[in-house]
Amino acid sequence: MQIYLVGGAVRDALLGLPVQDRDWVVVGTTPEAMVAQGFVPVGRDFPVFLHPVTKEEYALARTERKTAPGYRGFVVHAAPDVTLEQDLARRDITINSIASGAHFDWENAENHQAIAAPDGLVDPFGGVADLRVKVLRHTTPAFREDPVRILRVARFAARFPDFSVAPETLQLMRDMVQGGEAAHLVPERVWQEMAKGLMAAKPSRMLAVLSDCGALAVVWPPASKDKGGSFSGRTDRVTESSLAARLAALDRAATVQAPLPVRYTCLCEALGASSGEAMRRVPRECSELAGLMVAHGQALRHSGRLDASQWMALLEHCDALRRPERFAQLLQACELQAQPESGVAPLQLARELAQAAQMITLRNAALCTESEVSNASKGGAWLGQQLRQARVAALAAHLAARSG
Repeated sequence: MQIYLVGGAVRDALLGLPVQDRDWVVVGTTPEAMVAQGFVPVGRDFPVFLHPVTKEEYALARTERKTAPGYRGFVVHAAPDVTLEQDLARRDITINSIASGAHFDWENAENHQAIAAPDGLVDPFGGVADLRVKVLRHTTPAFREDPVRILRVARFAARFPDFSVAPETLQLMRDMVQGGEAAHLVPERVWQEMAKGLMAAKPSRMLAVLSDCGALAVVWPPASKDKGGSFSGRTDRVTESSLAARLAALDRAATVQAPLPVRYTCLCEALGASSGEAMRRVPRECSELAGLMVAHGQALRHSGRLDASQWMALLEHCDALRRPERFAQLLQACELQAQPESGVAPLQLARELAQAAQMITLRNAALCTESEVSNASKGGAWLGQQLRQARVAALAAHLAARSG
């Protein structure tokens, strides 16, 4: 039995980045032997086990054979005779196809964990060299068998914005799109990869790569529509500078470490507000925020001349008083989208007015007696009306103090 640290952990360690998760490949053994050593089987499609103490994943070395379109159209072969090089050959890009030699210390009863041995790296596909020159390159031609790899390359381009995509890899991605392989992407996997890319250092690069290979129109069909000359026809090929200009707010969201719903909303704004419903399996908090931006973003960005009653109506439409955290995200998305000529003053005012309205309750407004508040003797509608009037008065006072 030989155990190797593989994939992202090795890549990030070589780049001097923190290692978040460690994955291990086990060569020369069987599932039965793993279970006998105390590992817990968890893999549904291929043999993966959890270490009995560390709970890290250990997968048996395996090969894959393409049998049908899509990312599930594979037959997996895992056996003691599968080599480490064969396992690395099935991975997506060279910088993820590096392994670190390791041994397993079964005698160490204290922690029973795999220890990286000082016997160097296993790098049959030149991943270390590609790390040095900062290139994302497919490991083998088998890359074309899994359309999810298109999304992964785009996502890594967003995570490592100073890396370029190798020309031959980009061409292979274009061939996959033109050959229809990308049409087999399923919504769950699309969103998983897109969400990771949106949370990366420079999300616009993910969209630029997807656009350059023609996949953007596949994962987000409305993006293929012409919008002021930015997109060109059904192939959805645009210049990186053109798309980057449209996605500047998205990159600003990454700079300020905005949460995922804000970044998704910026993406919807960049690709067209109507695109908000085009990507399926999007979490509710993302789709709801994008919908609020479509409905009320313009009003919030140009709200400088509203009076107190109009402001109250706008806050109600945004559900700002019941969902203050979501309203704060909406304002952040609006600020990121704000043009220099409009500024963010109306948005700061919206924040202040929402806080002023939230401070008003039936009791502290002193509009009715304790008995009326407790028993709602005049009916809930009457109490609601009194509360709204008090809040409008508070907004008017705030506006007057600001203008004075």
